[in-house]
Amino acid sequence: MRTILVDDHAIIIDGVKAILVQHPLVKVIHTAQSADEALQWFKTNEADLLITDYSMPGLDAVSFIKTVKRILPRIKIIILSMHEEIHLTKEILKSGVNAYILKKDTQKELLQAIEEVNAGRIYLSQDISKHMILNMDNPDEGKLLTEREKEILRLITQEYNNKQIAESLFISERTVETHRKNIFRKTGTNSLVGLIKFAFANNLSG
Repeated sequence: MRTILVDDHAIIIDGVKAILVQHPLVKVIHTAQSADEALQWFKTNEADLLITDYSMPGLDAVSFIKTVKRILPRIKIIILSMHEEIHLTKEILKSGVNAYILKKDTQKELLQAIEEVNAGRIYLSQDISKHMILNMDNPDEGKLLTEREKEILRLITQEYNNKQIAESLFISERTVETHRKNIFRKTGTNSLVGLIKFAFANNLSG
């Protein structure tokens, strides 16, 4: 399987490449540190497997995956992410990925995901599967925004920037940016003004 790795951290790419050396069917033919860089490569090249991070600067993961699928409909996609929130897992699966595993998972999970994907099956890591089962009857699962997204939206309406939101909620700026992108997409807005209007209309302004 001709494979491209996409992650904005070089150390992650190097680690995954070292793991994939063990797999006789996998050959890493390219690496990229952003979705935009990867899409440029896809314009003139093909691959059988894409292993990509969920949260990266620039283009959001869902748009990236859908664009890749338009270019190469038969490509297999494995998401390797630090995010294990159920709503993100469901959204990413709807976009057409073949496997979702966590960066905290073992090497064995990644290699097993490749085997399952190569056989035409969908694969979720054990922790993701457990979370999905435990949240099947969660009454909040169908709500537009998660509680964390509502917290971030309230802070956005109070003119907090990403760094301030991260410090306030004790999460990384990168995680805040991922949530911000999801909020924009879910609310159907493309500007801060539109987001603030949505927040006031839904009593989420604090």
